[in-house]
Amino acid sequence: MSSESENPNLSVEDEGKAQSKKAAKKEAAKLEKQRRRQEAAAAASASVGEISIGDAPDPLASNYGDVALIDLQSKAVTGLKWTDIGALNEDLKDQKVLIRGRAQTVRAVGKNIAFLVVRQMGFTVQCVLTVAPDLVSRQMVKYATSVSRESHVDIEGIVSVPGIPIKGATQQVEVQVRKIYGISKAENLPINVEDAARSESEIEKALQAGEQLVRVNQDTRLNYRVLDLRTPANQGIFRVQCQVENIFRQFLLSEGFVGIHTPKLIAGSSEGGSAVFKLEYKGQPACLAQSPQLHKQIAICGDFGRVFEIGPVFRAEDSFTHRHLCEFTGLDVEMEIKEHYFEVMDIVDCLFVTMFDSLNENCKKELEAIGRQYPFEPLKYLRKTLRLTFQEGVQMLKEAGVEVDPYGDLNTEAERKLGQLVLEKYGTEFYILHRYPLAVRPFYTMPSYDDPLYSNSFDVFIRGEEIISGAQRVHVPDFLEKRAAACGIDVKTISSYIDSFRYGAPPHGGFGVGLERVVMLFCALNNIRKTSLFPRDPTRLAP
Repeated sequence: MSSESENPNLSVEDEGKAQSKKAAKKEAAKLEKQRRRQEAAAAASASVGEISIGDAPDPLASNYGDVALIDLQSKAVTGLKWTDIGALNEDLKDQKVLIRGRAQTVRAVGKNIAFLVVRQMGFTVQCVLTVAPDLVSRQMVKYATSVSRESHVDIEGIVSVPGIPIKGATQQVEVQVRKIYGISKAENLPINVEDAARSESEIEKALQAGEQLVRVNQDTRLNYRVLDLRTPANQGIFRVQCQVENIFRQFLLSEGFVGIHTPKLIAGSSEGGSAVFKLEYKGQPACLAQSPQLHKQIAICGDFGRVFEIGPVFRAEDSFTHRHLCEFTGLDVEMEIKEHYFEVMDIVDCLFVTMFDSLNENCKKELEAIGRQYPFEPLKYLRKTLRLTFQEGVQMLKEAGVEVDPYGDLNTEAERKLGQLVLEKYGTEFYILHRYPLAVRPFYTMPSYDDPLYSNSFDVFIRGEEIISGAQRVHVPDFLEKRAAACGIDVKTISSYIDSFRYGAPPHGGFGVGLERVVMLFCALNNIRKTSLFPRDPTRLAP
C-alpha cells in the first residue's frame, strides 16, 4: 500500500488540514459518545428509587440508597470511626471499616457482582459487592452500579486481601461492601478525571496502536479546574507546594528570622517600571505591590534583624510565557549584613539544599504520582551550591560560541545554554550567578565597591531557569534618591521608604523567589500554570 496521499491533487497544506479536520471529527464523536454514556448513567441513577426486582420488597433496603439532605445538615454526632483510604492495608484484614470517597469507576459483572473504585485525596481502593443472603441483595448491586462517576459515597465493609495484585487501585486490599450510601451526586462531567490524569506517553502509545484517547488541553483543564485538581498528579503537585512553603518557613525560623506581613496596596511601584496594576484608593492613585521589597527593608530598619514573608505578588506584564503569571506567591527574605552580601547567598545555599533534601525524603509518594503523568529526572544539586560570577558565566557562554553583552542581562536562551554548560562541567542543575551588571538591576541594588558598572547582586537557577533574584541593598538615603531618579522613579512616591533610612540603617540584603516556579522547576514541569492552583495570567481571571 502506498504511503502517499490518496488524493494527488491535494497540497501538503490541504492534506494536513483535511487530516486535522478528520481528527477533530473523531474527537468530537468520541466526546459525544462519552456524553451519551454519562446521560444514560444519570438516567439510571434517577430511577434508583424505583428499583424493584420481582416486585418484592428488599429486606436490606436500609443498607443502601441516597442520604436525605436533612441527615447531612449536621443533624447528630454519632462518634462513628472513619478510615482514610490511604490507610487501608493488609493489617486491617477481616476488620470492618467505614470510608468516604468518590466513585472513580463503577462496573457491573452480571446482576450479582459490582466493582467500585473509590478515591480519596489521590488514594484508591477497589470495593466489591457480591450478592449473598442477608448481606448483599440484587437491588443493592443495582443501586451501586447506578452511582454516577465522581459522586461521593459512604461505604461500610470488610477488608479482604486478594491473592493477586490489584492493578486499578493504589491500595492492595479490597473492601467487601455491606452498606453503601450516596452522599453527593455528580452530574454530567465536562471532562473525565481519568482523561485529565493520562500522560502524553499513554496517549501516544494508544495512537500507535490505532486507538484515540481523549487529550485534555491546558485551557480546558483550567476551565474545569475543580475536576482537574482531582488527578493524582495535581494532588501531588500541591502537596509538594505546601511542603516547599512549610520548609521555607521552618528553616528561616530556625535561623532567627521573623515572619511579617506587608501591605499589597501601595502608593508607588515597588520595583520601578510600568508593569503595575493601577487603581484608585479613596481618591488617591495607588497600585498593587510588585513585591514586599520596600516594606521588608523598612522592617530591617525597624530592628527586626532578619525577616521573611510569604504572600501574593502582582505583575501587570503581558508575558504569555510558560513561566510568568500576573499573580503568584512570593517567598521573600531580608536580613542585616555584617560584612558581605555572600551572607545572604549562604542562607540561599543552606535553605534550598535543605528544601530539596526534605522533598526527596518526605514527598516520595507525591513525587511518584507527579512522575507517572509528567515523567522527570530528579534534580541534580551539590551539597555546597556552586557559585559563579556573571563574568565567569559570560565567558563560559563565549567559549561555547554564544555572544552576550557583558553589561547586559541574559536572555532566556542564554540562561538555558548556561544551565546546560554548568551541568556538563559541574554536574549540577542548581547554582548561583552573582555580581550582575548594575544597569539590569533595581534601583535599590548596591553597586560593587571595585567597579560601579557591576553590583552586589545574584540570581539563582534551577534546570537553566532563573528562580531567585537577590542583592545587597542601598541603605544610604541620599544615594538611594539618586539611584531611584536614575531609574525613572518619582522619588515623591517612595519618600516614606527613603525616609526610613534617615534614622540609621544597617547594611542589609535579601532575595525573592516565586513559590510556583520553584515547584515547576523542581518537578521539571513545562508550564507554571500547572503549579498555580488558580492561575492568573494576562487572559485568565476565572475560576
